[in-house]
Amino acid sequence: MKLMLQRFTVIAALGLVCAVGHSAAPKPNVIVILTDDQGAVDVGCYGAEDLATPAIDSLAARGVRFTQFYAAAPVCSPSRAGLLTGRYPLRCGVPGNCASQAGQRGALPASEVTMAEMFKAAGYATAHIGKWHLGYTPETMPNAQGFDLSFGHMGGCIDNWSHFFYWHGPNIHDLHRNGSEVFADGRFFGSLMVEEAAQFIAANKDKPFFIYFAINEPHYPYQPNVKWLERFKKLPYPRNLYAAFLATMDERIGALLHCVDDVKLRERTIVVFQSDNGHSTEERAHFGGGSAGPYRGAKFSLFEGGIRLPAIISWPGHLPEGAVRGQMAHGCDWLPTVAELAGVKLLQPAIDGKSLVPVLKSGDAPSPHDVLHWYVGDGKNPQWAVREGDWKLIGNAWDSGAGGDKKTQRFPLFLSNLAEDVGEKKNLAAERPDVVERLRKRHDDWVRQCESQTSNGQ
Repeated sequence: MKLMLQRFTVIAALGLVCAVGHSAAPKPNVIVILTDDQGAVDVGCYGAEDLATPAIDSLAARGVRFTQFYAAAPVCSPSRAGLLTGRYPLRCGVPGNCASQAGQRGALPASEVTMAEMFKAAGYATAHIGKWHLGYTPETMPNAQGFDLSFGHMGGCIDNWSHFFYWHGPNIHDLHRNGSEVFADGRFFGSLMVEEAAQFIAANKDKPFFIYFAINEPHYPYQPNVKWLERFKKLPYPRNLYAAFLATMDERIGALLHCVDDVKLRERTIVVFQSDNGHSTEERAHFGGGSAGPYRGAKFSLFEGGIRLPAIISWPGHLPEGAVRGQMAHGCDWLPTVAELAGVKLLQPAIDGKSLVPVLKSGDAPSPHDVLHWYVGDGKNPQWAVREGDWKLIGNAWDSGAGGDKKTQRFPLFLSNLAEDVGEKKNLAAERPDVVERLRKRHDDWVRQCESQTSNGQ
């Protein structure tokens, strides 16, 4: 407790300095939109011709979209932890999913510094709206991690109308405002999210604000609005259900953007968009519906379809519009990127993310990464991956893209050259042992470094 009090005292003091030091120039607002289980190519601007995503497409039209953007993990909690801290999930203590009910294990450690804490220290009003899935105790829920307002569910998913988490009995109601249970029976959760965002924006339109809009769609259960079910009824099952739910989600994103437009703040608001991981092929998701396009794999897998995702940043009048970037980028990069754009001080210098500002400004700028790492799971055989240039090595790899009763494919080591085989169809591990050895050493060295830094409190 004493350590936490000291930590927040320092953050508050830094906030006073930042607020005074930069009072002359208004800081931009920041909205981070994180979707849930959205497929790698499931947006119109990424080539999907059977979906309706005008709101997301509008962000790309007025911003920069990435074609080689990677989530920090192929599953919910570690991906979110990486985005919010700018640190690899292994280093910030979230190698796998966190608690979905009170009393369960797993949380982002309270000692980690989040994007919300960074903005709050700079004088921003901060809000978490939507899914959390990073802790279910008072010290690990959003209000203790830098958010002034928290509204949403703490676990992995809910029924959108009753707001119950129902994977295992007993069914648990999971709708909270600022740590206290609230009830809104029979009201669609996505619409409740927009209402909360509208109220927060209206209340804070005269000061800078940060909103983490973590929408829980198109994560199962697929519960689209009826009009979208009718619109997509001719698509094959389960694509019809997924498409309808994705359109339902996009409509709420459009409503959120209208809230910003209504108070004439679009040119003063940075909007970041990303999916947390690839589409689900789980039974609860009807064994599919989403698409990874040319990529192999899906949610849970470190093949490209599990981690290579749609990602966009928009700030009209300040960043290029309608631009495309092919440089390799990563979910941990958003924190230093928005910090630089907003002129906000980093509170935690030991991060893995790199600012993408040079890449945003110039299509000729190199990727800030020469290598990227992934590590998922805390058991005996965690899945891991290294990407260095065009080479990518996956350890304990498995392809979760099949779904249904199709047998999951597993590989001790899988090596691919993405420039020649973006679909990761051919395993080159036996043919190129030299590359395997080099990348495996990079992985082993990185794991040791993470373990050393974690033990030293870095």
